[in-house]
Amino acid sequence: MSAMATPSSPLLPSRGRPRSRAGRIWSERVVRWTLLGCAVFSIVTTFAIIAVLAQETFRFFTISDSPNISVWKFVTGTEWSPLLGAEQHFGVLPLVSGTLLVTSIAAVFALPIGLVTAVYLSEYARPRVRSVLKSVLEVLAGVPTVVYGFFALTFITPQLLQPMSEAFGTYNALSAGLAVGFMILPIVCSLSEDALRAVPQSLRDGANALGATKFDVSVKVVVPAALSGVIASFLLALTRAIGETMIVALAAGGLAQLTLNPAAQVQTMTAYMVQIFLGDAPAGGVEYQSSYAVAFVLFVLTLGMTLTGAWILRRYREAYE
Repeated sequence: MSAMATPSSPLLPSRGRPRSRAGRIWSERVVRWTLLGCAVFSIVTTFAIIAVLAQETFRFFTISDSPNISVWKFVTGTEWSPLLGAEQHFGVLPLVSGTLLVTSIAAVFALPIGLVTAVYLSEYARPRVRSVLKSVLEVLAGVPTVVYGFFALTFITPQLLQPMSEAFGTYNALSAGLAVGFMILPIVCSLSEDALRAVPQSLRDGANALGATKFDVSVKVVVPAALSGVIASFLLALTRAIGETMIVALAAGGLAQLTLNPAAQVQTMTAYMVQIFLGDAPAGGVEYQSSYAVAFVLFVLTLGMTLTGAWILRRYREAYE
């Protein structure tokens, strides 16, 4: 009888492994250089965006001799009217105010509901219910933002106009904020639920052994233990809300004003950029360049929130064995 090749025979290489040591080294080098290339590409892209924003922002402050254009007036000015000919004013505070107002409304709506939903999914829901609700949240996360914008115009705004037609107009900050809240709700739910489920079961068992109720374990043990992850999910959702474009462009309006009234029409930083790039302003003009300055402010704002979230994760992260 001829000898049969066995799994350990050199004639048959083991499954899932390279055929030789040289092939294994070569494949590892390919993977390493591919990952390095992706990392370098991401860093270069980020710095290229920063460079373009900085360059165009500098051009905005030097392209015109108008006394209304200066860094101080841009940062502290309370009037934003860039498209009114000779009476142009470039105070970014109305745009920042509109952005923060819409974001605050979205936060008041989405953060508590998202956290409560995450606690339910993590501590109370059965596996079948959890899987169904997680699937629904994933579907909501994939809905295009323009759909949320039309939802705000065709459903939320009419519901607000029926009981309070004198206070609310067709465009208002409350309608846009609620729609943005619906958009960021899956982010809060998913990330908070992941943070809650990462809490060791031993903490729950210890609290139960001491006679704590299910509610006490969830609120007084699990949520504080996952607080860093929950806050990070909040900040990520708020950063997403600040950068939202289509919802606010459709539902919030186009009037830049310094107000805290949720029934008023407002304009956010992203909505202004959409207005400029629709073709109303000539390319290269001061109005066109002002959109880059607004984008730079938006970048600084979101960067600050991202760094704050990273600091909170490092400062308050709990390590368990």
